[in-house]
Amino acid sequence: MKKIVLATPRGFCAGVDRAIHVVEKALEKFGAPIYVRHEIVHNQFVVDTLKDKGVIFVDEVNEVPEGSVVIFSAHGVAEHIYADAEERHLQVLDASCPLVLKVHYSAKRHFNAGRHIILIGHAGHAEVEGTIGQLPDGAITLIRNEADVATVKVPEDKELAYITQTTLSVAETRKIIDALKSKFPNIIGPDAGDLCYATGNRQAAVLDLCQQVDMLLVVGAKNSSNSSRLMELGLEQGIKSHLIATVKDLDPTWFENIETVGISSGASAPEVLVQEVVDWIKEKFNPVKVENLVKLVENTKFNLPKALQD
Repeated sequence: MKKIVLATPRGFCAGVDRAIHVVEKALEKFGAPIYVRHEIVHNQFVVDTLKDKGVIFVDEVNEVPEGSVVIFSAHGVAEHIYADAEERHLQVLDASCPLVLKVHYSAKRHFNAGRHIILIGHAGHAEVEGTIGQLPDGAITLIRNEADVATVKVPEDKELAYITQTTLSVAETRKIIDALKSKFPNIIGPDAGDLCYATGNRQAAVLDLCQQVDMLLVVGAKNSSNSSRLMELGLEQGIKSHLIATVKDLDPTWFENIETVGISSGASAPEVLVQEVVDWIKEKFNPVKVENLVKLVENTKFNLPKALQD
C-alpha cells in the first residue's frame, strides 16, 4: 500500500446536511425529546449521534405523544402521514429533501393532467414509498430495470409520464428511459430522469477515481441507495470494490497486492467516518501518501423550514 486517493465530491449532500440541521435546530429550539419518523438519513452513525442528543426515532407517527414535535426524514413521506400527524396535533418539521419534493410535485402534476405515471426506482426504499404515497393506489407503476420495461402493464386509455428515484445509477437510468421511450414513444419525462445533482457528481467522481486505483472503498450504509450505486460503479469498472459502514468493516486481506486505494462516501455518510478509514490505512501501511482527486466543488445549500429560521 502506497497511496490513498480521495474522491471529491463525497459525503453529505445538501439535502442530508439540511435534514441533520433540521433535527439539531429543533433540539435547540424545542428541547429534547424530539421525535423523528424513520431514520433521518440512511446512516447508523448519524442516527446514534442524534439519539445521544435526545432524539427518539419511531416507525410511525402514532408512536409520537400527542402535541409533540415530529420530524419527517430526508426521503419524503406519503400524503397520509401528514394527515396522521395532523390528527395527533403534532408539530411537523419536514426535513424532506427539496429535490425529492420536486419529484412529488411532478407526480401530482402528471396525475392532475390525467396521465398514468411510471416510477423508476427500488421497491421498499423509503423515497420510493413516499413518492408512491403521494397519489391514490394504482396511479403509479413501479419498475426497477430494463427487463421490467418489457413486461410493464399500463392503462391503455391514458397518456404516460415517467419519474425517477433521485439516487439511481446515472448510466442505468438513461438505459431504462431509452427503453421506455422506445416502447412508449409518446411518454414524457425529464431526459436524464430526476437524479439529484449529488448522485451524478459522486458517480462522476468515482468514475474518475477508478482510472487511478486498484481498489475502491465506499463508506456508506448498506441500505443507502446512492452508496450502493457507487460501489457497483467500481465493480462495473473492473475494480475490487467494497461498501463499508465504518472502519470496523475493513478486512486486512483486501489490501494484499494493492498499491493504490480510492475512497468515496455516500451522500449520508459523515466525513469523520472517511477519516477513520484513512487513519486506519495510514497506521497499518505507513508511510502512505494521501491525495484528493477533485472532480468539482459543490456549493448547493437548502434553507431550513421557516419554523427553524432565526
